[in-house]
Amino acid sequence: MMPHDLTIAASGGLLLWFGWYGFNPGSTLSAMDFQGIGRVAANTTLAACAAGLTAMFYAYMRSKIWDVSFTVNGFLAGLVAITCPCYWVSPTGSIALGAVAGVIVVIAVEVMEYLRIDDPIGAVPVHGICGIWGTLSLGLFAAGQYGATGPISPDNSAPLAGLFYGGGMTVLKAQMVGSALITVSTFAVAMVVMLTINAMGLLRVSAEGEQHGLDLHEHGISAYPEYVIASIGRPGGMAPESPSGYAAPLAASPKTS
Repeated sequence: MMPHDLTIAASGGLLLWFGWYGFNPGSTLSAMDFQGIGRVAANTTLAACAAGLTAMFYAYMRSKIWDVSFTVNGFLAGLVAITCPCYWVSPTGSIALGAVAGVIVVIAVEVMEYLRIDDPIGAVPVHGICGIWGTLSLGLFAAGQYGATGPISPDNSAPLAGLFYGGGMTVLKAQMVGSALITVSTFAVAMVVMLTINAMGLLRVSAEGEQHGLDLHEHGISAYPEYVIASIGRPGGMAPESPSGYAAPLAASPKTS
């Protein structure tokens, strides 16, 4: 289906970006780690910008359209990817891993659509695939200068160094094991929960809800300003309910003004 409202989607994406400055810098144990918080905020910004730009240009190369949805998902992918390594990478590393995330998210969205997996907002490509990329990128881009944040000041006595900074495979292997364990365990638990809910007949929307749309069916009003904002508001041409509760067919119906 076509996007609901790209202006609202872009505004929501920018609000998320703003909130990420509480999320990532707030992960340090103390605001007294001035250099750490500043580095995290800068890295967050650079990765998001790089990912948004690469997603926009890469999507344009494929479709010849400046796609707002890919751009928004691109900078969100950069924010997700930088969340894990934000304290330990350099600005250059942030730009590099963000740029890769912007390309990955476009490819992942297209693969999901090719496989006919319903993910209307690209949550799996953004948060799943690029989240995994972010965890792995620590093992590649950790700059070898920063250790751990502390309650008052940073402790750089044991800095993390990634593969690209002479640290070998140590950090990368640890990230690969951790990412694999989290991915497999969460998938397994989520699958059991969803299969249980589906077996109880609670997962799929009812036939009545599908025909009416969830805004009318669950909330009693339409989400669209073209229609009357009232508990009985319905899109023009929608069939009225029969006594059984299901919609009766209409030969023709004038549109609501």
